[in-house]
Amino acid sequence: MINPKKLIAIGVSNRHFHISHRDLDTLFGKGYQLRHLRDISQKGQYACHETLDVVGPKGKIERIRIVGPPRGQTQLEIARSDAYRLGIDPPVRYSGDLVGSAGIKVISPKGELLLKEGVIVPQRHIHMDARTAREFGMRDRDRVFVAPMVTETIDPGCEPRTTIFGNVLIRVDESFVLDYHIDLDEANATGLKTGDHVYILGKDMKTLPVIQRHLITENDVRRAMLQHRKIIIPKDAKVTPAALELAKAHDIFEYG
Repeated sequence: MINPKKLIAIGVSNRHFHISHRDLDTLFGKGYQLRHLRDISQKGQYACHETLDVVGPKGKIERIRIVGPPRGQTQLEIARSDAYRLGIDPPVRYSGDLVGSAGIKVISPKGELLLKEGVIVPQRHIHMDARTAREFGMRDRDRVFVAPMVTETIDPGCEPRTTIFGNVLIRVDESFVLDYHIDLDEANATGLKTGDHVYILGKDMKTLPVIQRHLITENDVRRAMLQHRKIIIPKDAKVTPAALELAKAHDIFEYG
């Protein structure tokens, strides 16, 4: 029997922008203020009336909505199918981890800019506040297995598509509301929708990141690749050029 208190609501995230004040000025005019459309699940964040178009080597996607408020760096979160359509290869990252990510051309009715980095495929993740994390026995950056809560009766004529998600990132902050975020590709592939529920099966120990304190070498990166782990890079760490190149190619680093 699954404890109802341990069920986590799903929020399916469509492609969207977070935008910096500087890029907002470039694209909409000096001092422009985003217009609130509706609140979203996380406190203080909201969908805006404003949208942007993007152009890649192979295609264009129009009317991608901006999520406010403005941030320190512009970021575009898309699904893998969007990346194929645009002809780019963004890494799978958690929001805000943008170093070495993909670029794109951004167009608005009043301007355009070339985003050198900032395009990612969002890592599936669960938001928790600190009290909820303690109740679940979780810490920030833990990785877990997650299963959907199936409530419908299985019909042999048209059975539900279910899956177990691995390498689900736990993020803990006092501002967070309990929510499991997946992108549209993941939702469509598994038949899930916003408002459905999942539960945590257990920690995914194999993918828990390793914290490096001093020097990160190519051998460290290769070891992490073999173990299917990430490496958390502290601000004062030194990284050899060979390690940096290999880590970028295989999306091994997270910046703490």
